[in-house]
Amino acid sequence: MADHRDALDDGSQSRELPGRRRRADAQRSVDALLLAAKEVFATSGVDAPVREIADKAGVGIGTLYRNFPQRADLVAAVFRREIDACADAAPLLAGKYAPGDALGRWLQRYAAFIATKRGLASVLHSGNPVFNSLPAYFDQRLQPALRSLLDAAVAAGDVRSDIEPDDLLTAVGRLSMQEHRGRPDHAERMVGLLIDGLRYRAGQASDPSSC
Repeated sequence: MADHRDALDDGSQSRELPGRRRRADAQRSVDALLLAAKEVFATSGVDAPVREIADKAGVGIGTLYRNFPQRADLVAAVFRREIDACADAAPLLAGKYAPGDALGRWLQRYAAFIATKRGLASVLHSGNPVFNSLPAYFDQRLQPALRSLLDAAVAAGDVRSDIEPDDLLTAVGRLSMQEHRGRPDHAERMVGLLIDGLRYRAGQASDPSSC
């Protein structure tokens, strides 16, 4: 009986492997397309030929259209992927650095994300319904990520306590969208100054006697 069960198990696994392999291959193709699209959009803009993206990803043009029938689908997927990467960085930084340092590093990571988004701004606000869900997804993923870092930094006494995540997201976003000729690190420096400001009177902002 044991041999019979083993034979059945082996046969079952052999039947499942091709499907699993196809799914894994399909996911690798999607990952390659999103990475290639991000790089192409950054250098050539969102109107770059989709064949350039497919070639860079090492897949056929049919694979691109099968996964992303419209250019807007690809742009939205790239944006969601970048949101996810930024949100997922929060617990990784929290596990590696002290609370205040983790918060500062995440804000710089978020600033870099906003800087890459600059090239997508016009298309994201084009009115295409494909993009309608992105603002809610942005808040859903990034607000809790920042809240966890901010609460930990406040509890540690590293930053002031009268700051809301939305305030920081807005402030960093505006600083990151500014351009300064001759200073490619302008946004990074400005966000650094903002982070320094968060440390001013840390632990005292909610104390009326400190006013």
